[in-house]
Amino acid sequence: MEMPAIPQPTFYIFKCEQSAPPGMPKPSCVTEQSRDLFNHLAQSMMQKGLMGPVQPIRTSCLGRCQMGPVMLVEPGHHMYCQLSKEKIDRIVEEHIIGGNPVQEFLIPDQFWGEPINLSR
Repeated sequence: MEMPAIPQPTFYIFKCEQSAPPGMPKPSCVTEQSRDLFNHLAQSMMQKGLMGPVQPIRTSCLGRCQMGPVMLVEPGHHMYCQLSKEKIDRIVEEHIIGGNPVQEFLIPDQFWGEPINLSR
């Protein structure tokens, strides 16, 4: 019996869940104030019926600690920074559902330049 193909998600959302130990000099994407952002994202997507077509993924450090909390939306390399529940709600509505990245929440270019070209 042949299994039907499982469709690919339309979006992957990688939410940094890195937590630095107390006393570390670098900032952390998960603090006392931001520790429930991933759960908020997942619950919001479940309520809107987006789970499946959109795959939220907990990830470790995405390397932009100074701008955290951050999450990366693929396709498109859209890095959102300094997240809050309100920002996540707008990103889900406007970018994920509406197809328009929320420009004002994207990481500044000096922290997120063009991808490195691997071909020489």
